[in-house]
Amino acid sequence: MSDVPPFPLDATQLQALAIKPLDQCACSLKICKGWESVSDDRWPSKQLKLEGTLRREMAQGESELSFQEFHPNGTRYDSPEAPIALNYFPYNRADVYACQQCGCAVLKYTEYGGYYIDQRVRLVDACLVVDAA
Repeated sequence: MSDVPPFPLDATQLQALAIKPLDQCACSLKICKGWESVSDDRWPSKQLKLEGTLRREMAQGESELSFQEFHPNGTRYDSPEAPIALNYFPYNRADVYACQQCGCAVLKYTEYGGYYIDQRVRLVDACLVVDAA
């Protein structure tokens, strides 16, 4: 992977990356409709390309990025219907990858628990992308 930091994407750019996946690809990430744990053996690194990032710079005076979530319709973090709100957790810590075979776009972030590190992945649905402040 390159040492060049990923390009920051906005909501419109993320929606453009979320093209409909083609059926002929056996990409295991298409089933990740909500945030799901993905082990290294399920992460098809050879067919994915880093397209950009949703990571945001901290505002002056902030000690860390917000852990606030955005669920105006009562969804939960792992719900497939949850909005993809770029300025909210966990999207503000995610990078965007595209499958080079089928074109699906996925978000990936690392969750750090007390005693574990967990890679989480979510398929991008363009209809769910929101640019909430």
